[in-house]
Amino acid sequence: MVHAEAQAPTFVVLDDHAAVLAGTCSVLQEEYPDSKITTATTVTEVKALLTDTLPDLLVMDLSVPVKAGDSSQTQAGLDLLKSLLTAYAELNIVVQSAHVRALVRLKPIIDAHQGGFTIADKSLTSSEMLTKVDWALKGLLYTPPEMRTGLEVKPEWLTVIELAFKESLTDKAIAERMHVGERTVRYYWTRVQDALQVYPDNGINIRVQTYVRAREVGLLD
Repeated sequence: MVHAEAQAPTFVVLDDHAAVLAGTCSVLQEEYPDSKITTATTVTEVKALLTDTLPDLLVMDLSVPVKAGDSSQTQAGLDLLKSLLTAYAELNIVVQSAHVRALVRLKPIIDAHQGGFTIADKSLTSSEMLTKVDWALKGLLYTPPEMRTGLEVKPEWLTVIELAFKESLTDKAIAERMHVGERTVRYYWTRVQDALQVYPDNGINIRVQTYVRAREVGLLD
């Protein structure tokens, strides 16, 4: 499905494998025909690009070289990701890698990130990868099951669920009740939905899915 965007998205793609880089750019360009895509092959290059202007979405591999001539290392990608999550709280990111298990080391900082963040194993089909891109652009969080250790629901997330489903409050009313901004309420929604493993499904309202899942796990009577 080709997206008709009011404003075409901008992408930065980081990967040091020429074939993968070209393939990723091709898939993105086909899905978002008017988008602007900038590429990088090293940590140094992508840092310079992001210092200049932030894109709507960064798609990055984890196993990358720090600078031209260096060998690719997963730790280099992890160090880069940690610095980006710290420096750019609202940057939307898709990690596209064959080494996604390593991300468990950054789980706390990923969970605290304000922007969209999804993980796409390189074994995914183009369609599945584009779904992760779409979710990240929408500000959603997606982490694979192996990064989750049981159901962890913070008190503020539970408050949002109760106010929404027991008192039928809108996000604006929830924000006023909790004395936070609407953006914070939306952040709580993405986090509790990830904890419940609820993600967008065509034709099914995500809030309805959240309600059903919250009842299934005992968060609502």
